[in-house]
Amino acid sequence: MDLGQVVSALEKVYQEPLKDGEKRKIVFWMDPEESFTEDISQIEIKDVKIHIMNELNQFYTKYLLEEKDPNSHYLIYTNLELDTEDNWLADTVFYSQTFYADKLSIIMNEIQIDPSFRGVLKKYEKFFENKNRYRKFKAFGIKDYTDELIEIAMMSVLCNVKTPDFEEVVKVILMDSLDDNDNKFLTDIDKFFDIDVFWQHVAIKYGYVRETKTLKTLLIHLLVTTLSHTVDEKILTNLQGYIAEYNRPNALVFVDHWMHHKTDYEIFDKYAEQIEQEIQIMSVIQQQPIEKFIEAEIFPAIDRAIIIYIVNSILEQKEDYDEYLNYINIRRSKHFYEKYQYLYEALYYTVLMFKFYKEFQHGIPQGKAHDIYQAYVDRYHHMDTYYRKFYVAYDEESNNEILKKLQEVVENLYANWYLAQLNAHWSKAIKQEMENDWSLPGILKQQHFYASIVRPHIDKNERVFVIISDAMRYEIGVELAERLGSETMGISNIDTMLSVVPSVTKLGMAALLPHREIDFDEKANVLVNGKDTSALEKRKKFIESTVNDSVAIDFEEMIAMNKAGRRERFKGKKLIYIYHDTIDAMGDKASTEMYTFTAVEKAIDQLFNLVKIIRDDLSGTNIYITADHGFLYQRDALESSDMLPKEVLNVIESKRRYILSKEKQEVSGQLSIDLSSVVKNEHQLTAYIPNSTMRYRIQGSGIQFVHGGASLQEVVVPLISYKNKRSGQKGAQAVEKVDIKLTNTTRRITNSIFSLEFFQTEKVANKLIPRTVVVYMADEEGEILSNEETIIGDRSSDNPAERTFKLRFVLKSSNYDRNKTYYLIMKDTETDLIIEKIPFTINLGIISDFDF
Repeated sequence: MDLGQVVSALEKVYQEPLKDGEKRKIVFWMDPEESFTEDISQIEIKDVKIHIMNELNQFYTKYLLEEKDPNSHYLIYTNLELDTEDNWLADTVFYSQTFYADKLSIIMNEIQIDPSFRGVLKKYEKFFENKNRYRKFKAFGIKDYTDELIEIAMMSVLCNVKTPDFEEVVKVILMDSLDDNDNKFLTDIDKFFDIDVFWQHVAIKYGYVRETKTLKTLLIHLLVTTLSHTVDEKILTNLQGYIAEYNRPNALVFVDHWMHHKTDYEIFDKYAEQIEQEIQIMSVIQQQPIEKFIEAEIFPAIDRAIIIYIVNSILEQKEDYDEYLNYINIRRSKHFYEKYQYLYEALYYTVLMFKFYKEFQHGIPQGKAHDIYQAYVDRYHHMDTYYRKFYVAYDEESNNEILKKLQEVVENLYANWYLAQLNAHWSKAIKQEMENDWSLPGILKQQHFYASIVRPHIDKNERVFVIISDAMRYEIGVELAERLGSETMGISNIDTMLSVVPSVTKLGMAALLPHREIDFDEKANVLVNGKDTSALEKRKKFIESTVNDSVAIDFEEMIAMNKAGRRERFKGKKLIYIYHDTIDAMGDKASTEMYTFTAVEKAIDQLFNLVKIIRDDLSGTNIYITADHGFLYQRDALESSDMLPKEVLNVIESKRRYILSKEKQEVSGQLSIDLSSVVKNEHQLTAYIPNSTMRYRIQGSGIQFVHGGASLQEVVVPLISYKNKRSGQKGAQAVEKVDIKLTNTTRRITNSIFSLEFFQTEKVANKLIPRTVVVYMADEEGEILSNEETIIGDRSSDNPAERTFKLRFVLKSSNYDRNKTYYLIMKDTETDLIIEKIPFTINLGIISDFDF
């Protein structure tokens, strides 16, 4: 360092404001190597007196500073060691500043670090030889230095961490590589810092103490120590050597923060899979009851074990279905749920199917046609939904061997028990009551839809929208209606209609039109008021020519328009028919019928969004959503025994699920329905329909997805009525998420491991929709101090106890100030907004035997 640099550095010292209690500045320039002895006489600093101290004038120097001239600024230049016991000036040096004319001194001056830390900086002088490292260290802007903080800051620089944070340092190092020799950050720490000091910090922070230290064993230590928080240590006997003897909470918080990081979790997941193989965690799990691990989440093997346990229990016909559902619900808030989401969902709906089976294990009751129909509407249709949802999940993981085993039992239960038994009883009731009169008391016939539902609005000059979704069966309508009811401000209700038979598009669509009469001609074409309406374009023309100020449009055409285009197209129109065809278009082809349930998911989204468009772009108030027919669908190929030969005479049309004939005859295993109660029937046609879910043996077309028959899945047609409500209107209710509240009244934490209880204040219903929150402790600056726990508030029970959540938290080790305020943070995961910030005090010095 040249003389000019020295003077400049000294001038900066004297230009600094006086500290509290300081009347002047005294600086001791320590130059034991006598590098500037000849230059000291040339130095001049404004308003500063320069004094040279040697062995002979130490006492005089003390006299000069404290008696003779107690007010002037002084620079005391000396080559003496002033830390000896016989130093006259020890107390003066203590309250003064010390200056060294070397690079390290300049650095210390620039970062405003007390000279007492010179020793620790001298130890790592190599670190500061690089300007970039020094610049990053300085940029931290540290105010209150400690030896520990200086070392952490250096390691943070070497690991490209934005702030001095040892947790981040360890994570960055582990994420780079578990091979110590190939880890660039560990190499830099060894080269420019001190690898042993790094491991000392690891030992202090995480209780990692081993004779031979490696990154891999460190990671195992962190994971197993974290596992020991939720699993009894006695179970982990073979892994005891990896469980920290002290500072365990820090390990848990470290792992938890890594798992919950929005991007870094991917590397954690890869490591967790790798480590679980090395420590053979699956063998540990398999030796214990599965409930011992139900709250643990460190290794994906835990989720696999739980899934396997439930699957095997089902295959072994163990009927603890509520327990299985509870286990699945617990896992939903765990880290690896997303990885196994579709397995869990397929399993969830399988359990619901078996729970349904248990409820009706003595058989689905026989009865009158109306009673069976109503039971299907009220209860039985859930089985169709469970089956559909199973396959939605299954198709995402169709190569999974576990799901293939589940599929076998699901198919057997659905097709061979539920469909077969339910529709056998229904067919029997039809034969006894409905073959000559296709109707049910109190149930709207599909062909009366326009006259009973739509025309009253037209007569009152009200605008009405009718959405017809091809093949939207009843259980799908229920899901759509529930979603509209809970996620929009409008009022959604669902009812049913008894569809026409045959339950085919050309007749079902005709039944929904405004008409005087419907009939088949000699070639089985459907005529409405004598006109052919089989094609979409013909139905459009028919509606527009039959009803004033009306329009019919295809869904795809409407979606393609912008807001202005829609308003112009429907300007002045009182009746708007919208035709939607996503389900039938997919299911009605042999090559695509296996994607039927995927199409259903898409259709529900499309119809939901369509209602919002009508509401928002067109100010639509009265909206009806219905279908031309439903459908039967089963994934497994049908057996030859499920096929019937065509034994009907004088056939004019023949399909998989019906035959139209001019001949009236009794045919074994088939229903013969007089169509006079369905259409005008000038040609005296009879519809022959196989009993239950049987199909006719014909060439071509799909066989798994069918309609045209009289099964409940085909003929129970949904009728959704949606009444839009604007804010402020009578009956309007805004959509809101349920509230989740902390129920504990104590706001003091006295143990680093503690539990808190939360309550979902309302059940999910109507306009109250689920809310998911993440909960953790933080300080005033927002630094997360604990593990993060997730609450999925989607419970619909009336029982308050079933809407209660007990969560366990662990604070990382720190010097918590009992006089400071800390906060329990509750953050909505969808919006990332803090919904609760509850103040707490933390006083870990208080010993308590009680959990919150």
